Amino acid sequence: MSFEPTEIEKQNLEAHVELCAQRYTALEGRLSTIEKKVDDLQSIVEKSHASTVKVLVGTAGTVVTGVLSTIVLILMKLPS
Repeated sequence: MSFEPTEIEKQNLEAHVELCAQRYTALEGRLSTIEKKVDDLQSIVEKSHASTVKVLVGTAGTVVTGVLSTIVLILMKLPS
């Protein structure tokens, strides 16, 4: 869609107003589409972030359990 004024717009204010209204309507539609896509992306990022946190917490728990098990094993093997 062209946003340059046409010859009829330059000569007729009513035509200019009507074409501007059509252009703004088209822009509003495009902007609404972009807003929806941004909202969808935000939702995807938030879900991804939540699952990443779960994985990190699980991994940290596994590492801590492994380290504690190793310490307990070493302490049990020490001569009394």
